[in-house]
Amino acid sequence: MHGSSSHSRSYPSWLFVLGVSVGAAAAAACEPADMVPEEEPLPGTALVFQDVTIVETGQEAVTPWQTVVVREGRIDRVGPVDEVEVPEDALLIDGEGRYLMPGMAEMHGHLPGADPTSPEVQDLLFLYVSQGVTTVRGMQGHPAQLEIRRAIEDGDLLGPRLILGSPAMGWGNLPDAQEAPERVREFSEVGFDLIKIGEGADPATYDALVQTAREEGLPVAGHVPDDVGLMEALAAGQVTIDHLDNYVEELVPEEERQAIAPLWGVASVGHLADEGRIPELVDATVESGAAQVPTMVLWEIFFGDRTGEELREAHPEVRYMPPDVVDGWESSLANLHETIGHPEGVARVVELRRAIFRHLHEAGATFLLGTDSPQLFSVPGFSNHREMQLWVELGMTPFEVVRAGTWNVADHLGELDESGSVEEGRRADLILLEANPLDDIGNVARRAGVVMQGRWIPEEEIQERLASMAERHREAGR
Repeated sequence: MHGSSSHSRSYPSWLFVLGVSVGAAAAAACEPADMVPEEEPLPGTALVFQDVTIVETGQEAVTPWQTVVVREGRIDRVGPVDEVEVPEDALLIDGEGRYLMPGMAEMHGHLPGADPTSPEVQDLLFLYVSQGVTTVRGMQGHPAQLEIRRAIEDGDLLGPRLILGSPAMGWGNLPDAQEAPERVREFSEVGFDLIKIGEGADPATYDALVQTAREEGLPVAGHVPDDVGLMEALAAGQVTIDHLDNYVEELVPEEERQAIAPLWGVASVGHLADEGRIPELVDATVESGAAQVPTMVLWEIFFGDRTGEELREAHPEVRYMPPDVVDGWESSLANLHETIGHPEGVARVVELRRAIFRHLHEAGATFLLGTDSPQLFSVPGFSNHREMQLWVELGMTPFEVVRAGTWNVADHLGELDESGSVEEGRRADLILLEANPLDDIGNVARRAGVVMQGRWIPEEEIQERLASMAERHREAGR
């Protein structure tokens, strides 16, 4: 992975027009927020979880009666309560009856292109941390995100660990095949961690992006351009296929695919999909090793029949987002549903996506937890819990879902010795839960607190800050 501190801060000027924000007026709707929690341990102070049960992520098990010592953001010691000495400078956290697990990942998130000190950035990052999301793979790059990451790493800003994708190579930001290698090298030089593929690339440009990324040691992830197709993307070594992109399209007869508009057009031809071809696509996926970031909940909002008003009621966590952003989601969803049309077709797309998900799961494909937040009614952090719940409904066990957000992510990133489990030497990005998540995935939302950047943030403090955010947004929306 790239480290932000080793790269130049000089960026090509054209980069600054790219990226995504949760709302241009968001900063105006917020008063300054605290950069770090009000209470944090003094330098050198150890955090000690006493008599806690560890949720194992390498195997389906829990280990009770453990003491876990955290120092300087790392797990320093793990062992039975009668074998681990508690340091004199320890901040003691009662673990009796509680469960300690690694923090979760959001493997398809969108981060603002804004100054690290802006309230917009601080609130968005806190939403992730508040829900136990301690790693975010940003999938719509902007140079400002490199500065945000640096501020987090320096301890000046509370936020999850960031893995930063490049500005998306698609839509209105596509080089041609000749320009693509230079663009990838620029992304590598300034410190992006991967190349984000969007819609629209032709095969020659896609191949140039993939080849240069391989030379630069950068993975390629994201969408599957329609002109490239799923099978070619798998063969090229794209490391993640996000949103189950192009799986349904691949089930449509080849002669009909050229008429499919990107993303939404598949609803018009869903009735032509040959479900019998799913095993062929699944076999190719498993053989390729590409991981899935299916973002199921959001796509069921896109292809669903619930209105923005209904979703606003069903997602009370939208009160933590700026009112203008939520209003924009409501109108955008209405426009999207009108654009898609084909009510029978959208139902068929949802049905096919669920079937593909189940087949991939049954075949042992790798899943990584991601939700595409913040998007239409997909509030950072909260969307992880909704996604996990749906995955269980679709046939995964709670353990498999927990693993997809922790161990699988660390394995995918090649850093099992750094993260993904509660073991000595790992980063102390942790969630303390009131109940066992392997019994009920909903228990991941029953927090006693979160450890991020070596700081213990108790649930009381989390709820106080969330309440303050909600009040600010309520006042701004009057």
